[in-house]
Amino acid sequence: MTSPLVFDRRAVRLHRDRAASRFDRHDFLFREIGERLVDRLDDVKRRFPRVLDAGCRTGLLRALLSRRPDVETVIGLDLSAGMVARAGAPSVVGDEELLPFADQSFDLVISNLALHWTNDLPGALVQLRRALKPDGLLLAAMFGGETLSVLRASLIDAELAETGGARPRVSPVADLRDMGMLLQRAGFELPVVDGDTLSVSYPDVPALMRDLRFMGETNAVAERQRSFTRRGMLARAAATYPQGADGRIEAGFQIIFLTGWAPHASQPKPLRPGSATTRLADALGGNEIGTGETAGPRRR
Repeated sequence: MTSPLVFDRRAVRLHRDRAASRFDRHDFLFREIGERLVDRLDDVKRRFPRVLDAGCRTGLLRALLSRRPDVETVIGLDLSAGMVARAGAPSVVGDEELLPFADQSFDLVISNLALHWTNDLPGALVQLRRALKPDGLLLAAMFGGETLSVLRASLIDAELAETGGARPRVSPVADLRDMGMLLQRAGFELPVVDGDTLSVSYPDVPALMRDLRFMGETNAVAERQRSFTRRGMLARAAATYPQGADGRIEAGFQIIFLTGWAPHASQPKPLRPGSATTRLADALGGNEIGTGETAGPRRR
């Protein structure tokens, strides 16, 4: 069974190629989230001799990880040859949906705002888990479903008013509530999922859309409109986008953080049902009610 084609991966690659030369001037979001990802390694007391940076872009995470004594070799991977050319060695052009590495190659896989572009996210997570050595760590961040919700609504309303119909103009992304289940389905142990929302101020809608373009994060939905967007539609969207008292707009980026471990015998396991040695009723100081009984005063 093949996964539905949600994203045009060729468009994702072309968008990153186009953004590569200017990415450093627009990478503030990736830098902020990259620093948060790397800071989370402070809670893990071990060494990572071999690390995969999945979706490395210009090598920002390599620069951050190089400051850590617990990290040795970082191998970058990105869909875009333009990004890889700027990321530094060792880096390879490759696809998160079809990893070009042998199983159990890495002690740590880290991914900074890349996995939201995969058509088969469960399959990509399975490949990342297989790429990890036993007890290896996955640490990733991706855009969540509330990202750019106001921009999405403004564009849809504007297109409906201009043309009477609407096509996807902001990419669909994963829901925070689903990600823990997806990590478990992919075979990760001890999965942890949490999220945060970053609000970024812009002078207007065109400035926001320029930033997205030079991040390489513009629309790559397979069913997107291929022709140029009407100028009137963009003007209408800009006019209806809510503004603050200072005339500026706010764009919200929901970030989902994923943590999971490749299985290993040393990891803690849940107890099997019925193996408890202490009654819950005793711990709570109450009466135990048997099957078929109802709560209430006990008969003597």
